[in-house]
Amino acid sequence: MKRPSLHALTALLLIAGHGQCALGMPTFDAVKSGFQPSDTLILDRHGEVVQRLRTDATVRRGQWVALGDVSPALRSALVLGEDRRFYEHSGVDWRAVSAAAWGNLWNTRTRGASTLTMQLASLLEDPEAAGSLRAGPGGRTVAQKLGQAVVAQRLEASWRKDQILEAYLNLVPFRGETVGVDALSRTVFGKAAHGLDEREAAVTAALVRAPNAAPARVAQRACGVLRAMNPAAAARPASAARSSAPDCDGLDLFVTAALQRRDYAASEGIAPHLARRVLASAASSTPPRIRTTLDASLQRYALQTLQRHLRELRGRHVEDGAVVVLDNASGEVLAWVGSSGELSGAAEVDGVLAPRQPGSTLKPFLYAQAIAEQRLTAASLLEDAPTHIPTASGLYIPQNYDRQFKGWVSVRTALGASLNVPAVRTLVMVSPEAFARHLRDVGLPLKETGDYYGYSLALGSAEVPLLALTNAYRTLANAGRVGDVAIHPPFTPAKGTNASGARPVLDARAAFIVGDILSDPNARARTFGTDSVLATRFWTAVKTGTSKDMRDNWAVGWSQRYTVGVWVGNASGAPMHDVSGTSGAAPVWADLMQRLHRHTPSRAPLPPPGLTTQRVSFGAQLEAARSEWFLPGTAQDVFAINFIAANDPSTLGRGQKSLKSSQTGPSQASRITAPADGTIVALDPDIPPARQRLRFTADGTGGRWLLDGQTLARGASVDWLPWPGRHRVTLLDAAGEPLDEIRLEVRGAGVRRVVQK
Repeated sequence: MKRPSLHALTALLLIAGHGQCALGMPTFDAVKSGFQPSDTLILDRHGEVVQRLRTDATVRRGQWVALGDVSPALRSALVLGEDRRFYEHSGVDWRAVSAAAWGNLWNTRTRGASTLTMQLASLLEDPEAAGSLRAGPGGRTVAQKLGQAVVAQRLEASWRKDQILEAYLNLVPFRGETVGVDALSRTVFGKAAHGLDEREAAVTAALVRAPNAAPARVAQRACGVLRAMNPAAAARPASAARSSAPDCDGLDLFVTAALQRRDYAASEGIAPHLARRVLASAASSTPPRIRTTLDASLQRYALQTLQRHLRELRGRHVEDGAVVVLDNASGEVLAWVGSSGELSGAAEVDGVLAPRQPGSTLKPFLYAQAIAEQRLTAASLLEDAPTHIPTASGLYIPQNYDRQFKGWVSVRTALGASLNVPAVRTLVMVSPEAFARHLRDVGLPLKETGDYYGYSLALGSAEVPLLALTNAYRTLANAGRVGDVAIHPPFTPAKGTNASGARPVLDARAAFIVGDILSDPNARARTFGTDSVLATRFWTAVKTGTSKDMRDNWAVGWSQRYTVGVWVGNASGAPMHDVSGTSGAAPVWADLMQRLHRHTPSRAPLPPPGLTTQRVSFGAQLEAARSEWFLPGTAQDVFAINFIAANDPSTLGRGQKSLKSSQTGPSQASRITAPADGTIVALDPDIPPARQRLRFTADGTGGRWLLDGQTLARGASVDWLPWPGRHRVTLLDAAGEPLDEIRLEVRGAGVRRVVQK
């Protein structure tokens, strides 16, 4: 073989150099900024990563890793394995070139002469440019190699050594679809690049030379790299050297196991649902990092609190939940927990956006509307008694949380204690269609008209997502002004509620009165007691709710700075077992409020202009005297029920069938006055089943009651613990003769049947 002359080599070098000089040399900063990971990192407001999502399925490319974040072992292994004189040459290792040329002359197998800088030059080159440096099927031509050498020298002239090594580590392809050290270290070793030890670094360096080789071949080369990393062992006596030499047998097993591992999940973090929401709203070109309004610390605490509480409810058939925390002034989402994660059988379902029945959490908006329209005041009296409202589908008979009726109560008590019958009576005044329009004004996306939902809309029969409901409560916190939620920066300091583009949709005075009621422990005492989980050390206003058949449980409320919404239930829609308003979502809500205000006070809002305060008292000592808020022209100092007509149909039974027409004495019960014949009772899921009661009443002084043919009780009235099914209620006189009989049906989930004697 004839060796090329020096003049020929020089000519080729000049030609290649001239061609490459025409090509633009990218700067290190341009290469780094143009790097496109296959994953997108979702960041919180402070720059902390809260979620990683894979957005490019064609390649597995991690984040750009700075050289200082690469383990020293890997830097050493790469240089020793690929380019031992990396820090000595200026792009081309002429000693290696001479050795390779001499070996080629005598057909001797030698180590390659390509330096790390030359390999980087090939990785940086545009594959569509003329004179490509990339190797073809038969390897690189002499011209390509010379061109590669020239570009490498130009790189060395304009880049620092650390920049060359950093870019190479991030751009070099490894096994299969994996590119760059970040993707490799996380996929093969399940850790970040800064945590790689000597053995892992040696395997990584071996994969650079033969990325798709068999595990045994990779292990053999890695063993050589390990020996090069421990030169002191070779200089010791033979026995000592053997004891300190790398364990190549163990390395073979290690490599085999590592190359089978695929621990780099497509998504990981603490905010998967928000991340998907953010990506869905992003532009066509997804940036490698997206900053959000989340607070990572709060997000983590919200997720942990939800999971801890659901574990405490184990055995009650509840596995899912969701949490939203909003900043009142700006509408920024500070926490978005879409599911309970590992506890859920449907963790991909986003409970923040899934529509659910909100139960009693719609009542504050109903009373706010009635107060704003001056149909009611906070001190107005509403009757909490059995009522039968005719509808197109039959009688609608609302019940209360504890199945006990309180008689005449004020609006403050009716809302605070979450009494259902007064709420339905209020909706009769307002009308379902007007209330539905009002709910849409505060941002609740009702799918149907108010007439479609009917009077059950007062008790939350429509479906709304947690995010919209929480933002609607934020409207109450912001004096009746509704604004959009925000999940993207910029973070502009909000000076007042107008800063977020909010617009008025509620009377500010009515919103203040409703907030005052929901913050009043005495108002909710009739149902929840004065020392419930809803009571906080600082000012808050909160409302709970549970949907039909105990499928959804809610707690939504606000403080001076934050609005928090919590949903607990099952993504499948299956009912929970004995989970009420204060045992389901409320403990999570209370924990989050405590966390938010551990160092920040929450003070009651100042009343808006136009409100007046008046000392009021109630006739027949219905409620204790107190100071109450009023809209102009609605104040009065005494609220009482002066007269009820003897023939008021609301106090009489309807549709009873008399079983005995004989005359009875004035003290003898003769007929059943409540409930009416044909009554359909729907058990309220917001009430623990054992606390629910249905009252039977008769005129006169007493009689004996039979339920389905068995003795129930004696007297003019009896409270019955209902259970689902169809029932026959019979009233007997002292002689055991039937006086009256009704039939009723109970629907919903209740306790097991108990026969009272």
